[in-house]
Amino acid sequence: MPRDGSAAGRSHITALDGLRGFAVGAVLLFHAGHLRGGFLGVDLFFVLSGFLITGLLLGEAKAKPKAKAKARGAKRRARGRIDLAAFWGRRARRLLPALLCVVVVTVPATWAWGSPEQLRFALDDMPWVGAQAVNWHYITEQIGYWNASDTRVFAHLWSIGVEWQFYLAWPLVVAVAARARCGERIVAALAGAGALVSLALTVSLGAAVDTTRAYEGTDTRAAALLLGALVATAPVRNLVRRVPPRVADPVCLALACGLAVAWAVTEGEKAPLLFQGGLFLHSLTAAVLIVLMAQVPGTRAARIAGSRLPRGLGRLSYSLYLWHWPVYLLLLPRLTALGDWGGTAVAIGVSLAAAAVTTRCVEDPVRFRAGWARGGRGPIVVGAVALAGAVLWVAVPEPVTGVGTVDVDQLR
Repeated sequence: MPRDGSAAGRSHITALDGLRGFAVGAVLLFHAGHLRGGFLGVDLFFVLSGFLITGLLLGEAKAKPKAKAKARGAKRRARGRIDLAAFWGRRARRLLPALLCVVVVTVPATWAWGSPEQLRFALDDMPWVGAQAVNWHYITEQIGYWNASDTRVFAHLWSIGVEWQFYLAWPLVVAVAARARCGERIVAALAGAGALVSLALTVSLGAAVDTTRAYEGTDTRAAALLLGALVATAPVRNLVRRVPPRVADPVCLALACGLAVAWAVTEGEKAPLLFQGGLFLHSLTAAVLIVLMAQVPGTRAARIAGSRLPRGLGRLSYSLYLWHWPVYLLLLPRLTALGDWGGTAVAIGVSLAAAAVTTRCVEDPVRFRAGWARGGRGPIVVGAVALAGAVLWVAVPEPVTGVGTVDVDQLR
């Protein structure tokens, strides 16, 4: 759920931060049992990621080398050339430090306050989390998302794995396609075709009794990411720019209301149309809303999304998403005396505090190479944290599960 500073080569759009804030809020309420379809917020994250990343890649492909850089003998980038190593380096700096921090804190916290079953599963999942492939671990081990996540403190990281795998594959496609004369049209065609193929896979695999394969597969969830990528391309952006504000305004409000209704009424895997096009329609709605907000500024929906509270949540969204599920599993069972909403409020407050500290002290310094992360200190510290995680995985004994599992009714 990482955020980026630009979209399709443009300046920062605060409304997109706000959309991310609404998305993470929906996920938090869903996992606390207060919003039936809040899990769809993850799809909004995916669409935003596809839009922002593709916009950055296409913007880099268009950039021409600066004269000063040439004069200094710097590495040249011809038109249509994307520096993939630099892109992946930025993605690693953006995603890995906060993730490592959460994992290294969560394992001893689970050892201290979790059940033996939770600790055993945490140790089992750790290598897959490190490899950014925990979604495929759950799929191959037939660990159902809808009925087993309450025992796994890293269950929510399946979506981070999907995004990382997309970040590895899609830039290669864009880098090749963007070098052609009509590169953005080719990228748009590939994104649209890929989204339709992903839809077909979702419909086919979603008919199974266990829908974890359809829900967590990188190929099936690629539809949301690719729809975001599609609307980041010049053919779509140029078309949307022609929409007058008086038309865009009510359309944005209608689309935003449609997403809100879907979050309120969709009942997880039990929704009859979820895997027969429902996820795709939700992602398409989100994609149209995003490109309208980006290309037609000043709509009421954009002003609402860009207001202080959702924008602030959006800026914390990645760390907040990482922290909330371990906090829920380890803390909510101890807050039953506060009632459902009271316990949820405390758990969200703890998650927000942890996210704020992580964003300020870990994410931003590494991302902007500031503070303790300047020079070569950042990689050294991150490497030390990764080593600490490996030591934890080896040193913490795997318990024998028996009793002490979490009461699912306390979390749903």
